[in-house]
Amino acid sequence: MTHISKSRFVAGVQCLKLLWWKVHEPAAPELQPDRVLQDRFDQGTLVGEMAREQFPGGVLIDFPHTAWAERIEATQAAIESGAPAIFEASFLTDQVYVAVDVLLRENGGFTLIEVKSSTSQKDEHIPDAAIQTWAVRKGGVPVLHVEIMHLNKEYRHPGQGELFVRTDVTDQVETYLPDVQAMVQVQLEVLEGPLPEKAIGLHCFEPRECPFHARCWPEDPEHITTLYYLGKAKACRYMAQGINRIGELPAETKLSETARRQVRALRERRMVVEPSLAKALTAFEGPLGYLDFETVSRAVPVWTGLGPWQHATAQFSYHEEGRDGSHKHVGWLAEGPDDPRRELAEGLIEATAGAKRIVTYSSFEQTRIRELQGLVPELAEPLQELLGKLTDLLPVMRGNVYHPDFRGSFSLKYVLTPMVPELTYDDLVIVDGMVASVEIARLLFVAHKIPVEERDRLRKDLLAYCERDTWAMVRLMSRLRHLTGTRSVRGLGNNG
Repeated sequence: MTHISKSRFVAGVQCLKLLWWKVHEPAAPELQPDRVLQDRFDQGTLVGEMAREQFPGGVLIDFPHTAWAERIEATQAAIESGAPAIFEASFLTDQVYVAVDVLLRENGGFTLIEVKSSTSQKDEHIPDAAIQTWAVRKGGVPVLHVEIMHLNKEYRHPGQGELFVRTDVTDQVETYLPDVQAMVQVQLEVLEGPLPEKAIGLHCFEPRECPFHARCWPEDPEHITTLYYLGKAKACRYMAQGINRIGELPAETKLSETARRQVRALRERRMVVEPSLAKALTAFEGPLGYLDFETVSRAVPVWTGLGPWQHATAQFSYHEEGRDGSHKHVGWLAEGPDDPRRELAEGLIEATAGAKRIVTYSSFEQTRIRELQGLVPELAEPLQELLGKLTDLLPVMRGNVYHPDFRGSFSLKYVLTPMVPELTYDDLVIVDGMVASVEIARLLFVAHKIPVEERDRLRKDLLAYCERDTWAMVRLMSRLRHLTGTRSVRGLGNNG
């Protein structure tokens, strides 16, 4: 039987084409979770399990999700037995099947609670809660209130505050409910027919980017969505006016200095380098160090002082230039589940002691070092000295250079290949910071489930990835020096 589930309904609200693909092509490559998405699913499962602990005496409908009949029968039995709370309460009504995270008995009826691993209640949660409320009420169960139960961003490990917050969304759901019947009917009709037509637009990105994005959008490096810092909403407004490429923008369009540089580079088909680059590089006095961090981020924090999804530094890579042009490297990666940040801070201070300036690419490292100061107050002074050495290369790139192949982005990986084509990440197993974060967490927290050989390979891959990030900065700096004729390691303000 073709049916609508809560996840399918939410997909259909975003885009009927997305819904059709999810149902008719469930094995599509775009729908297979990568390591990052699977980790997000796993984190969500953990949050759901911990949420149940907030409702003593609750009954879990513990059947496979494909066993609809058994689940529905067990749900009815739990309701009739007077269970104070039912987890995964299941209902099938008018071809709509839902399993409710928490159905809480109170005030002579029930409160429907949808559990989310986010740290706030969001607008996108309303359709999810509404379809469940609609189906449960259709099943004869009086839902009096609707809540989103989410992680508390103010919580700090261990046990400082409540881990969960319950936000009442009854009014928003009641406002949404009158449209649900018609929306369900439209979705069911769409699923019985061919792939529907749907023009591309903002719904391709919101509330989350569609996994089938590449099937619908043109592969155009000069598409209007690649204009620097334009934003998806404004890009879609341009598209609605028939402006699909950067070159089609009216001459009088007001743009930022960086966007104007991008337009010029695309028009002239060349890299644009501003005369101001040489002066900007004088801030990078040698000997230079190059620093990059990798972090872990867990929904339910495990180390002191951390909140839900807060980043915790667990790895660094540091390259340092010698006065003779040579380079030394220090790589550091945590081991085991215990909090490594004190040891990391000590290693970081020791490794970076000899540099006059330390290059980063964004303010990420600065933020993490300030967090280390709070965690290890006895190291606050040397960490403050380290902060005083940090010099961010990103604003220099953004303010002085544009290559047509940047595609509107100044992230390190986007600028590296156009600037230093001989250096890539293609030979590495791990090539993305989000993947690295997930793999670090796996190495630290579930190492006992990983064979020793694989664990050793994973550690090696993580060290290689982080090292490549700092080496990429070394090579990028070398390229910028070459562009300005600056070559001295001792003093980058010296042209020669």
